[in-house]
Amino acid sequence: MAILQIRTLPDPILRRRARKVTRIDASVQKLIDDMIETVRAEPNRAGLAAPQVGVPLRVAVIELPEAEPGEPIVLINPEIVKKEGERPVQEGCLSIPGYVGEIKRAVTVRVKAQDRQGKWFRIKGQGLLAQALEQEIEHLEGVLYIDHLESPDDLYDVAREA
Repeated sequence: MAILQIRTLPDPILRRRARKVTRIDASVQKLIDDMIETVRAEPNRAGLAAPQVGVPLRVAVIELPEAEPGEPIVLINPEIVKKEGERPVQEGCLSIPGYVGEIKRAVTVRVKAQDRQGKWFRIKGQGLLAQALEQEIEHLEGVLYIDHLESPDDLYDVAREA
């Protein structure tokens, strides 16, 4: 396993729609393992999408900071099935280091995706899990949280605020 370099703006891969995974082979399994190691190496993280490490495939991993140690959530070809409610959140992103923004996210998100073995499953998330699901799946569409800012004044330089 390896810690991968996280791509940051203005890298154009972050703005491209990722391709569907058609075969879950050894290269995809290695990508998943490397993504898990990469996300675990970041102190302020909840998830990581493959485009953030330069791979234009529909793969994401989620491991919430307060989650019990174990297997992270692996999402292959994920799709948001339903969103419910709306709440304001402060959100950051490993690909936009040093900044957080005030945006609106769903209260509940329902997603269908494939696991590492290719089996389809559904997951329902609330709170931080819903936020992470929404953000990582948006990464696969080339959408970043800053696209949801109502005003540039809603983006904060973390170093300056400290």
